[in-house]
Amino acid sequence: MKWPSLRQDLLWAGYLLLLAVVFGLLQHWPLVRQAQRGELAARLEQMRQQRREVQFQGVKTVNLAQAYSLWQEGRSLFIDTRERQEYEELHIPGAVNLSPDKWEEMKSSSLAGIPKDRRLVVYCSQERCDAALKVAEKLETLGFTQVMAFLGGFRAWDEAGYPADTRR
Repeated sequence: MKWPSLRQDLLWAGYLLLLAVVFGLLQHWPLVRQAQRGELAARLEQMRQQRREVQFQGVKTVNLAQAYSLWQEGRSLFIDTRERQEYEELHIPGAVNLSPDKWEEMKSSSLAGIPKDRRLVVYCSQERCDAALKVAEKLETLGFTQVMAFLGGFRAWDEAGYPADTRR
């Protein structure tokens, strides 16, 4: 290969890269400006919330106080959607484990015998986790009528000092 041809190819590649950067900045300029002002994290969180509201619009949600009240009543089944290892380390007392990645193999065994009108409170690790919403949505498609997603997750529960269990 000739050196002048290689140099010309590198110049073209650099030119195309520069164009991609310029067009990328122009396309995302509002986000670049928000990042410069230190507002990007809040904007991304707002966009995530909007996506969740659209994607999971039919799923009822509860906050930490409501979840704790439902747990105290003792009539709700709590479903932990975290990985089995996390669940075994610590979980809400009485909760069963049903992680979304093992949904197919666990749905028949974990949900067997649960009445379709039983109140189910589904949670995952933290507020930003969507696993609780995904599993709650799947439970509704299976015919469960009283499904709620606890959005604070186990982290909020634990930080509030509420009871936790290590038993399976």
